Amino acid sequence: MQIPKGGDLRNDIIGGLVSAGVALPLAMGYGMFAFIVLGNEYFPDGALAGLVTAVIVGIVCVALGDKSSNLYAPRVTTTFFIGILLYNLVHADVPILKSGGLEVIIPVIFSIVLLAGVFQALFGLARLGTLIKHTPQPVMAGFQNAAALLLILVQLANIFGFDKSTSFIQALKDAPHAKPLSVAIAIAAVVAMWNSKRFLPRVPPVAVGLAVGTVLYYAFGLAGFGLQLGPTIGSGPFNSYKLPNFPQFGDLARTAGVVSLLPTIVGGALALAIIASIDALLCAKILARPGEPKVDGDRLLMRLGAANAVAAGAGGITGGLNIGPSRDNQVFGGRSALSALVNAAVLLVTLVVLFPALSFLPCVAISAVILVIAVQHVDPWSLRLVRRLASASSSHRWKVLLDLLVVLLVAVLSVAIDIVVAVFVGVAIAALLFMVRMSRSIIRRQYRGTSVRSRKFRPLPDMDALTRSASSILVMELQGALFFGSAEKVAGEIALQTQQDTRYVILDLRRVSEIDSTGSEVLQDINSDLASRNQHLLLSFPLASLPAEQLADSSVVIALTRSRLFPDLDRAIAWAEDDLLRAEARPGDEQAELALDQVGILAGFTPAEIAEVEKRVTRAVYEPGRVIFGEGDPGNELFIIAKGTATASLRQAGGGDIRLVSFAPGTVFGELAMLDAGTRSATVSTEQELVCYVLADKDFAALSERSPAVAIKLLSNLARRMSHRLREANRTIQQLEE
Repeated sequence: MQIPKGGDLRNDIIGGLVSAGVALPLAMGYGMFAFIVLGNEYFPDGALAGLVTAVIVGIVCVALGDKSSNLYAPRVTTTFFIGILLYNLVHADVPILKSGGLEVIIPVIFSIVLLAGVFQALFGLARLGTLIKHTPQPVMAGFQNAAALLLILVQLANIFGFDKSTSFIQALKDAPHAKPLSVAIAIAAVVAMWNSKRFLPRVPPVAVGLAVGTVLYYAFGLAGFGLQLGPTIGSGPFNSYKLPNFPQFGDLARTAGVVSLLPTIVGGALALAIIASIDALLCAKILARPGEPKVDGDRLLMRLGAANAVAAGAGGITGGLNIGPSRDNQVFGGRSALSALVNAAVLLVTLVVLFPALSFLPCVAISAVILVIAVQHVDPWSLRLVRRLASASSSHRWKVLLDLLVVLLVAVLSVAIDIVVAVFVGVAIAALLFMVRMSRSIIRRQYRGTSVRSRKFRPLPDMDALTRSASSILVMELQGALFFGSAEKVAGEIALQTQQDTRYVILDLRRVSEIDSTGSEVLQDINSDLASRNQHLLLSFPLASLPAEQLADSSVVIALTRSRLFPDLDRAIAWAEDDLLRAEARPGDEQAELALDQVGILAGFTPAEIAEVEKRVTRAVYEPGRVIFGEGDPGNELFIIAKGTATASLRQAGGGDIRLVSFAPGTVFGELAMLDAGTRSATVSTEQELVCYVLADKDFAALSERSPAVAIKLLSNLARRMSHRLREANRTIQQLEE
């Protein structure tokens, strides 16, 4: 870890100190929450476990490479789950638990925490952090809202001033017996904390709320109203604790019948690890600041998993990212891991030196502070969703409603039934939503060759021929994942479309994000089906793309051969057009070199006029792959293609070329630079042997002087060709924008 200097060092220390004041009651309160089922006498033990967690997890995460200013502590979702597990263990009808009592139950719960840390680290090693991070937003929102609601509900017993801890359901039933003064203290602490920024902007709101609640509690106590107040964390400074500082895992392993508990331990640990991982990745996303590098979810899970396993060995519980104190740390200047270490050091001093004095903190004051934090933890996306439900159009309202129903379902399952069920139902919903989304049609758009032509300039007779026959070219642009759920829909749509005259089916895969083995096999089936009807399948995808990598060794690539695989859609369409023209051409036409009177630029010329032009041009032959001229070169010649093809391209800033257009026999290129005396606007190279008639600017000047009518006629034809190209360019721009 790099030590900051100067002002940065000072800010890190201040941020760490201030955030420790905020983190202290949260760590204690969450720890008490985890062991609330064991009764009030275990409050100090829970507070101790919470502080142990905050200290150990923070230090271990920094030691394992966390360079951020994020802070760590127990989290409400995980502590609630631990509380549920503990409740189930205490009330389980299992002989070993009944006979062993808490001497067995406590090591079992810490074994679950330790194993959950191991699972969490394994999630990171297996790179599942990215997968968990992509859990749908409604599922994540449901967890967060459930956590906020649970955090509010479990504070009711303390706020009502009940002397013994009870479930929130029982607390609601006993609400008529609540102690008014205790409720009044809670209200005062909540109001003070909520409005503290207006009056004490430099003091953390948690400290304000805790101070107001504590002062009022003891003021009423000194005034003789002690019986109308709830308990403190402990009845006085305590010297011994009921929970072991270091869980007796060895004694548990030697206990007879412990093997029967393995399913409980492993299942609980796996569910706890999933909850902790989802919570950690969500918190990391919330704490990410603009301009900072994205959090590596896998590394985060590995660090947290290891830290939680270590904390469990020392009597701590599962920890995670502590949002409120982390933000306060940043607000007060904390920018590096040093601030996190300062925070952990303050908590450690409190744990070792000051912890006995904390027994005098009123439970109602801590609960009031946690109540405000819980309200602030309600998911804002869910609230926006409710507002959108009223304003959304009818076409989108059902989508908003579906999201809200998922949020509600996950939250209700977490609170009313079992958070383990909620976790696995949430994961199932995530998978179901993914399947539904992925199984929708991935056909972005489809069209025939008469609607979109290739960017290959051709003579007018060829263009007329394509007008008649290009409808037999079917193009489908795909987008998304091509897997067993979506590939069959593509195959079905192709079967439907090819009922009309179709010779070529082009699948554009450039926007395809994934092709699994089933998707590859469906492509092979499509190719075989088309081939049986004398139809052709063509695929287009960038050579360095994921589809290219996934299809490299597939049967469909072997069947198509390289002749029907293209790096872009335009080349695939051009190949299909060429094949159509070859099918309509007379034998030998394709290989024949065009005479000058056969090229489109001289259409309408008399034999005498063609003879005048022929005197001014020279015949040139270029081998395949040769650059005829480069972008930015001076230009003083135009080229009329008699045989072969050429391609124009532009250089990209990051390297590589962008293909603009191809030129077929009978077309012209290079005329712009000759007409305006500028440099070449693109690079033109040959695709195969190229034969051209070349007209230099000096020869055109001689033609203009000797036969001005012929020169004007040539310029008129050039203008018509350039007008046609402009229309083609506009069409290309429209294609790119769609």
